[in-house]
Parts: sequence; C-alpha cells; structure tokens
Amino acid sequence: MQEFDDAVLDCFLKNQLQLFPEEVAANREEAENFLEECMAEVVNSPEEVMAYFEETGIDMDGADEESILEEAEVFEVGDGRYLIVEG
Repeated sequence: MQEFDDAVLDCFLKNQLQLFPEEVAANREEAENFLEECMAEVVNSPEEVMAYFEETGIDMDGADEESILEEAEVFEVGDGRYLIVEG
C-alpha cells in the first residue's frame, strides 16, 4: 500500500478542487483515507507520470509531458514528486 507523507497530504488538501467540484477532505487524516480508497499513486518524476498513464491504459494520443502534467489528476507535490489521483 502507498504511503502518503505530510507533503503529499498537504498538496492534496491545498489543490483538491482542481479535480473535484467540492472538497473531499478537510484534514490530513481524511486526505490519507481518501487517497488510499482511490488508490492514488506518488511518483518521482514527470517520466514516471507518463509511464503511469501508459500502464493504466489512459488515452494519451499525442500528449506530451507538459500536457500530461497539466491534467487535473496530476498534483505537483513541489519536491519533484507527483501525486496521481484518479477521480
């Protein structure tokens, strides 16, 4: 099971409205529970984000790294890592 540290949880709490119409978590504990339920992933680079989308079979027809990183499901943690949440 994926572990979510404080930086990841804080990133999700701060930016959750980019993916959802209303907040789904109000604190770190709720955020962690939500991310575990939806099987979110933390990856270490833009290349790993691309690989994740390819592995899960998400249509990336003609998408480049920059456009993938702008997807609502991708949250930039701020330390080089990315949180991917499938809404």
